[in-house]
Amino acid sequence: MSESPPERTDEERGVVVPMRVYKTVTVFSTLFAVFGVVGGFILIDVATNRATADLADVNPIVALLGVGLIVLSAAVYAFSTRFQAAEMGNANNNENEESNNG
Repeated sequence: MSESPPERTDEERGVVVPMRVYKTVTVFSTLFAVFGVVGGFILIDVATNRATADLADVNPIVALLGVGLIVLSAAVYAFSTRFQAAEMGNANNNENEESNNG
């Protein structure tokens, strides 16, 4: 009988980076995700002739490219959520931290 690997904590799952890298990753991954999803739906729209094509007239290659682009965009966005700036801290901690917002 093999032992299961130890449970990973939230700190081990995240990638701590400087704030500048965090902002860059967040901005560009969000932009890619938005444009990718919109582009994917455009490809699906083209493949189905604005959802009016008969099943025999649907271009399956373009439709699959559209779905693939949507899935890729979602994966990029989901992966980008692993990044965390060192200054952010952990929201799951129950420590009472004071705000510096005036």
